[in-house]
Amino acid sequence: MARFRSDPRGFLDELPEPAILDEIQNVPEILGYVRARIDRAPRRTGRWFLTGSQEAPLMKGVAESLAGRAAVFQLLPLATFESPRVSLFLGGFPEVLARPSLAEDWFRSYLLTYLERDVRAVASVKDLSLFRRFLSLLAARCGTLLNRSDLAAALGVSVPTVSAWISILEVTGQVLLVPPYFENFGKRLVKSPKLYFVDSGLACHLLGIGSARDLERSPFLGALFEGFVASEIVKHQIGSGRRPETYFYRDVHGREVDFLIPGRAGRLVLVEAKAGRTAHPDHARALVRVGESLRGRRPWEGFLVHRPSPALEAVSALAPGVRAGSPAALLSRIGGPASKGSRFS
Repeated sequence: MARFRSDPRGFLDELPEPAILDEIQNVPEILGYVRARIDRAPRRTGRWFLTGSQEAPLMKGVAESLAGRAAVFQLLPLATFESPRVSLFLGGFPEVLARPSLAEDWFRSYLLTYLERDVRAVASVKDLSLFRRFLSLLAARCGTLLNRSDLAAALGVSVPTVSAWISILEVTGQVLLVPPYFENFGKRLVKSPKLYFVDSGLACHLLGIGSARDLERSPFLGALFEGFVASEIVKHQIGSGRRPETYFYRDVHGREVDFLIPGRAGRLVLVEAKAGRTAHPDHARALVRVGESLRGRRPWEGFLVHRPSPALEAVSALAPGVRAGSPAALLSRIGGPASKGSRFS
């Protein structure tokens, strides 16, 4: 950093291309010099790969200095279609997947550096220990409607503070907020989004779940699996070159499904997530009820996603218009890349 600031042009002259510049949010002034080099030879592409761990300051610098000159990619933890090592317990961080035995130490260090560096870089959070409690509280409420007032009361802070902290977690890629379906059927009741962690391994760590065996007995298993499915859907959409577009559905008559995904030709894919390994016809009831309420308005198909059994990996029919299978099978239904043999426990 000091070398660049003392002689920015000389620093860039000595770099062989293509060059990777990491953590550029710490030296945003470098973007102006990179832009000048791009403008001198605009047809030469792929010369600069700019990365950073703090999306807000990074994107601000790119928007101001490299507008129209850069393609932007959001990199989340690995998905199941990228690595068969990704699992519900470990999540998708490469360092954890490479050394599962050190996962607890890595997550502990990650939280420390995240709190000390990224959170303070994005916003002036004064009490980091309280923010750490906030993270654990959110993990315990994974898959529920986001209730900012309830969170504020539990932590003894204001609602605007909770809203600001949620925004920090969104900006830094820690949580997903899944909104209700916005198409007006005259039946929508809720406006609050549902909250999930992007990485299920981090959520397990925050909840004190120390092993895959502990996870099997945890009361949070169902919510964590639901969040895992939500994250896989979003990663799949991003990996397929599409914008993330995932909703949940709930109406005044009590009809609800975990996820609603706009599909091809206006078709809606309704998804229920069950952490068990066996699909029962009764599990299709909610999907059928919501599908019938959409009848005549939009074409739909239902999918019950469950954890795969090592002995059986087939997609099965549960009811008219409703199928059941693993997360990988769900991803193949909505199009784009999907892997086989991924672990979900």
